[in-house]
Amino acid sequence: MTSRTAPAPSAPSPSTALLTDMYELTMLQGALRSGRAERRSVFELFGRSLPASRRFGVVAGTARLLDAIEAFTFTPEQIDFLHRTGVVDDTTLDYLRDYRFSGNVRGYAEGECYFSGSPLLTVEGTFAEACILETVALSIFNYDCAVASAASRMTIAAHGRPCADFGARRAEEQAAVAAARAAVVGGFTSTSNLEAGMRYGIPTVGTSAHSFTLLHDTEAEAFAAQVASLGPGTTILVDTYNIERGITRAVQAARDGGGELGAIRLDSGDLVAEAFKARAQLDALGATSTRITVTNDLDEYAIAALGAAPVDSYGVGTKLVTGSGRPTAALVYKLVERVDDDGVMQEVAKFSEGGKATVGGRKWAGRVLDAAGTAVEELIVSAREEGEALAALEAAGARPLQVDLVRGGEIVEEHRGPQALKEAAERHQVSRAELPYDAWRLSEGEPAVPTRHLDLDGRTTLQG
Repeated sequence: MTSRTAPAPSAPSPSTALLTDMYELTMLQGALRSGRAERRSVFELFGRSLPASRRFGVVAGTARLLDAIEAFTFTPEQIDFLHRTGVVDDTTLDYLRDYRFSGNVRGYAEGECYFSGSPLLTVEGTFAEACILETVALSIFNYDCAVASAASRMTIAAHGRPCADFGARRAEEQAAVAAARAAVVGGFTSTSNLEAGMRYGIPTVGTSAHSFTLLHDTEAEAFAAQVASLGPGTTILVDTYNIERGITRAVQAARDGGGELGAIRLDSGDLVAEAFKARAQLDALGATSTRITVTNDLDEYAIAALGAAPVDSYGVGTKLVTGSGRPTAALVYKLVERVDDDGVMQEVAKFSEGGKATVGGRKWAGRVLDAAGTAVEELIVSAREEGEALAALEAAGARPLQVDLVRGGEIVEEHRGPQALKEAAERHQVSRAELPYDAWRLSEGEPAVPTRHLDLDGRTTLQG
């Protein structure tokens, strides 16, 4: 029998154009044939409701989306693939060869909290160019918003103690990088993922795992080797064998190395009880400055349970990168306006008897605050003109939430890069602090603030 080696898969393309569903391109083909592809259109990305147990969502993924839009061009290899597989016809392929988004994108600033119906993104362009961004926009925002929302709940539960992303080994490799970034938006301070550290400027953390201890003939030898390599300020994992003995050996190894042990890590057992015992033992040994960090399948509820324990920081993995039980933000991308044959913009919406109707028309959003600066309402305004909408938001005492992200196909650079991530994290802390106390509860409940729609023009939404 002849054995053949399968051909090596081609290297991933830097283009994002095929990170999409086939029906985006078959819709484009149909629109080109009907002569409607160039109709000016407005799409919105939003959630009909928040996922259960989420009293607010967190906007994340903005910078990644901007990178994706910039890279959304079709390479010769991709065009050849679409041709060979018969996905679309030659006319559509000719259109895609020259495709580059030339429209406008506005959205909630990254790090803002959001609620039911919040228009997180408004994408304006021809139907052809805006339609085919749907899948990649939803892919990025549904995941990043879910992770950032979970991270925010975890940092609420941590009450100021730092949280680190340890989720790289629990996610697809590129998703792990995205999760590390979204976690920082939600309040995390560091990551174990080096790619995320390099790409986004996130501080990286990590020292050793159980295998390092098991490699050496004794635990004492392993700890001495770690201190010799990383210095006495390192964090030593002390629960490979016996925690009490591990702590004693770790403290001694650091002192033999010329200093005080930086931290111990606990990764098993009853973390609350073990943290109290570890703190007492460290203090008795005179290692009063040695910190305690805990890991082991943590989520916001486990972190909250550790609130009274003498823990200094948390490392969170699986529950972070899976959105702590809510792996998607349940966002959708819908056409809400398009021009008619007379050049007049018309509202459009889905009127489904199955409960998935949408609200037509372009929208502007603001958050209404009371005299104490606490959010009381998410106000969504439908209007023909931006000035009219902004005037209505101002009259209601609402803080406008949307910013320009893309203008005429050009990326607004201030919304990506390490500084943009830092500002998004800071913005989230401010936005979250505006919310009423109920928003900080970890139990299921209604959204922290209600959403109200205000229609200023009274236009009739077209329906078939």
